[in-house]
Amino acid sequence: MNDKAVYQQCTISVMDNIADPDISFDEKGISNYYYEFQRAFKESVLTGKEGEDKLAAIAHEIKEAGKDKPYDCIMGLSGGVDSTYVAYVAKKLGLRPLAVHFDNGWNSELAVKNIENIVSRLGFDLETYVINWEEFKDLQMAYLKASVVDIEAITDHAIFATLYRMAGQRGIQYILSGTNVQTENTLPKTWIHPKTDHVNIKSIHKAYGTVPLKTFPFMDAKVKRYYQQVKGVRSVSVLNYVDYNKNAVKETIQKELGWRDYGGKHYESIWTRFYQGYILPAKFKIDKRKAHLSDLIFAGQITKEEALAELQQPMYNEEQFKSDYDFVLKKFGFTEQEFNALMQQPPRSHYDFDYEMPIDKRYPVLKPFKKIYRAIFPPK
Repeated sequence: MNDKAVYQQCTISVMDNIADPDISFDEKGISNYYYEFQRAFKESVLTGKEGEDKLAAIAHEIKEAGKDKPYDCIMGLSGGVDSTYVAYVAKKLGLRPLAVHFDNGWNSELAVKNIENIVSRLGFDLETYVINWEEFKDLQMAYLKASVVDIEAITDHAIFATLYRMAGQRGIQYILSGTNVQTENTLPKTWIHPKTDHVNIKSIHKAYGTVPLKTFPFMDAKVKRYYQQVKGVRSVSVLNYVDYNKNAVKETIQKELGWRDYGGKHYESIWTRFYQGYILPAKFKIDKRKAHLSDLIFAGQITKEEALAELQQPMYNEEQFKSDYDFVLKKFGFTEQEFNALMQQPPRSHYDFDYEMPIDKRYPVLKPFKKIYRAIFPPK
């Protein structure tokens, strides 16, 4: 934000023009994020009896598609609130998911314990995908050196790719997703990059990486064309069809599944805790709590006053930060001077590197064939 610009905060939420210089306000001081949330909620969320009926119909489709198979769906299980509740809802619906945990080398001990409790109490099979650490470390370090904001994109990308590949290979048509409007709709575009952009990942790694990515699971053409469009694997955001109140959900999973709280959204990962609690605010001047708390305000789950009080609390426990800081630097093999030098580099855009575009835009000569392709392989 320009130093001379006047500070403005949304009259409803805690999003402001420091968090997002591109934010807009109407004559009442209400930000664009409020209206975007309302639109997304209206388009995607069903609650009460309507939501129950929709979820029951989806569950019926999943069961029919999974007849005579070991599993009728697949789901990612991180041990966080959202994925844990997806597992709980799946059990209530009588579904038979294969739970897949993606281990990128940054699990907290509490996350491991939570996952063990979840699958044990629900009776689900668990398969853990352990990524090649040397490849993944090199990729994370490349992102740090590139000075781009969405370092977490590579984990999300690999999780999506892994789930689609495993589903396609096993003949499973449905992926249960924990994405939801109620708690995850608000995110400025400058904070993130499209999670499925394998071109951008390869371009950043080509510029700064040193270890060949021989096993990293990419959301490449095989996933996006074959598994999604030919084999019909689709993702279902089941939490958009339940009355998803964050505090009530935490109470439920604590009582029913022995789940323990991490103290922050996605803090089941040591790296995510360090990234959101230190790297984002220190290097990029981003406090993701503003977006998460604003969604809860929009959803009527907390008040603005409660959100403002939460923002007054330290983002990172001092003792926990010191422990995580030492752990992260040791795991990467950075000296403190090397890491501080990376933190001092000015931020760069993901679009400074190559990125994925629709094939007809990347290769205009193919544009006339797009309609033919869509006719053969319509979007699911």
